[in-house]
Amino acid sequence: MTSSVPWTDRLSAGTEAVQEDVVRWYRSTREGKAYVPHMIWGTLQTEAYATVILGQVVDFLGIPNDVPAGVAKRMRRQRVLYDGEHHYDVVLGEQALYTNIGGPDVMRDQIERLLRELDLASLTLGILPSTARVDLFPVHGFNIYGDGDGDGGRAHVELVSSSVDVTEQSELALYGKAFAALSSAASYGGAAEGLLRKAHSFWADASLRG
Repeated sequence: MTSSVPWTDRLSAGTEAVQEDVVRWYRSTREGKAYVPHMIWGTLQTEAYATVILGQVVDFLGIPNDVPAGVAKRMRRQRVLYDGEHHYDVVLGEQALYTNIGGPDVMRDQIERLLRELDLASLTLGILPSTARVDLFPVHGFNIYGDGDGDGGRAHVELVSSSVDVTEQSELALYGKAFAALSSAASYGGAAEGLLRKAHSFWADASLRG
């Protein structure tokens, strides 16, 4: 089964209520997966980065501006990285390290956050190099939420106009297959750190140039 909810309906009261929903999803997810090709995964965003993102959502959709409350909930959801009860396998596209969200200072600090969290026991973080050969056609970002018994009970996709939840098992299997192809082409450990440090140098230099 696939269900779609327009963002203008889901965010009609602002960003905070939706962030509260996401907090519940993450608390109930023992084993999660995420592929995020063009931006930083929300659960690893700094407060400054998240503030820019949610501000852009508010401006684009014309919804009530409760960005500080929404950001506070997004920061709250990040507690799952430190409680010892969850694990997340995340693949970021290398482009996510260079998509300019908030300017050089915000991006430099965001990359520093990723470097600090790279060895978290709750996190397996891969970076998919822009030149990597992937045994899969280019696909959109997605999250898989599960309970540890498999790839998960739901895949979540965010489109321009709506959010989509996929629960049909045959479709979920395809999301699991896609994630396996993406993660097998990603860089981990020291190689991922090297890509992060390269991006950090880029933004640090940009910050110095003003």
